[in-house]
Amino acid sequence: MDLVAGLEAWPGAVLIRQSGTAYLFVNAAHILGIGLLVGAVLPLDLRLLGFFRAVPLAVIEAFLTRAAAVGLALALATGFWLFTVKPDEYLANEAFLWKLGLLVLAIANIGLQHAGGYRRALANGTVTGAMRFRAAVSATLWLATLLAGRWIGFL
Repeated sequence: MDLVAGLEAWPGAVLIRQSGTAYLFVNAAHILGIGLLVGAVLPLDLRLLGFFRAVPLAVIEAFLTRAAAVGLALALATGFWLFTVKPDEYLANEAFLWKLGLLVLAIANIGLQHAGGYRRALANGTVTGAMRFRAAVSATLWLATLLAGRWIGFL
């Protein structure tokens, strides 16, 4: 619990607890990060699943992967910052715990996709069944994480 108290006392947490404007900007940055992440992941996953076949993977993959990485970094940083405002409440919130679990699974799925010869297969113009499966899992996990995040405010 000392760690939780330390997080609450962190100057960044104090700032957004005391300033509606600071909270507004951090929250907006969090939403921007989520939008960038999901807005890049879903089109790529859909393309891997066989949609938009006219769009070459070699053209969109690198850009969408980098855009998703920037979105993920922004969402993680701002999400952690928002968490520090009321860590006790978030840790007691079932939806928040679901969101964290789903987030860990979604990030692990990224690692599995990239460890599975993903870039090499795409360079050859190949989308394997395993890549399609992980793309479906990815889309499902990211959308579930998004829904769990929205659920937090309702508990």
